[in-house]
Amino acid sequence: MALLLVGFLAGCGGPATEEADITAPTVSLTSPLDAAIGVTRSGNITATFNEAMNATTLTDASFTLAAGATAVAGIVSMDSGSIVATFDPTVDLASNTLYTATITTAAQDVAGNALAANYVWTFTTGTVVVFGPAPVPLGTAGNYVILAKSAVSTTGTTAVTGHIAVSPAATSFLTGFSETMDSSNTFATSSVVTGRLYAADMTEPTPTNLTTAVGDMQTAYTDAAGRVTPDFTNLGAGNVTGLTLEPGLYNWGTDLIATSGVTISGAADDVWIFQVSGDLTIGNGVIFTLSGGAQSKNIFWQVAGQATLGTTADFKGIILCQTAIVMQNGAALNGRALAQTAVTLDANAVTQPAE
Repeated sequence: MALLLVGFLAGCGGPATEEADITAPTVSLTSPLDAAIGVTRSGNITATFNEAMNATTLTDASFTLAAGATAVAGIVSMDSGSIVATFDPTVDLASNTLYTATITTAAQDVAGNALAANYVWTFTTGTVVVFGPAPVPLGTAGNYVILAKSAVSTTGTTAVTGHIAVSPAATSFLTGFSETMDSSNTFATSSVVTGRLYAADMTEPTPTNLTTAVGDMQTAYTDAAGRVTPDFTNLGAGNVTGLTLEPGLYNWGTDLIATSGVTISGAADDVWIFQVSGDLTIGNGVIFTLSGGAQSKNIFWQVAGQATLGTTADFKGIILCQTAIVMQNGAALNGRALAQTAVTLDANAVTQPAE
């Protein structure tokens, strides 16, 4: 948000003053992405703005969806931070159909600035009806199996499949990998990583790419945390031990624990978002089993506290953590560890999900 500071010379009329924000807001991310194909017929359409918006200006009149000249009925809502607008169609979309989403210049930021022009994007549906919420867009954060802001460390015999990155921290905060810098100085390699390691002090374009990825990670966290109208609230009073979790949006206003096996059951395109207001603690040896075709890439764990995977636990899904992710000795993760502080490994197997 741009602020114009107008100063007056001393003795010429008083102290400096601040003028109001006059910069138009922009749409920084959409789901589905522009020109996406095979989009689920039962998901929501979202737009993420670069700043807080006036929620009263985001309505079904200013945020619309249409197939050709035929308007789609839906409900428009904003997340708690007034950053993400969601269009929820009242019925499933038609299969194999081109849709156009539009946010008009009636949409304004909290200072009253409107979009500079209508924001328009298109997507084409597939044939499958998906259960659960729309997936959380990861942006370029999805290029990494482990992404952290302050540090990534490992001890023991770790095996990572996918890229690792840390930013704004430097290469010295990648510890235990015995990495070798590439001659380009844009990445490093390690015998325990099937992929590359990146840090903010490497040669361009790495620092710029990582700044974008960290921003995308934080946007994804905000998106997941801002989803409203959960299908399940405080299920199991914060203990999902032994439960089977069907597709949907789950919310816990507490810590979340599991002390024995958990099953995540659904079809290949179904989606799960788990909102955890406290810590996520998975007990030693706890196995998360996928059934019915459920895929790790469609499982999102938004954790406000620390996420801890106990010794030899076998966990599934993408962890979007506001603090630290700690994997204890022998724990395995099929998914992604995206932390806004550090990721700590101890003889772990970390594998990026199949796309």
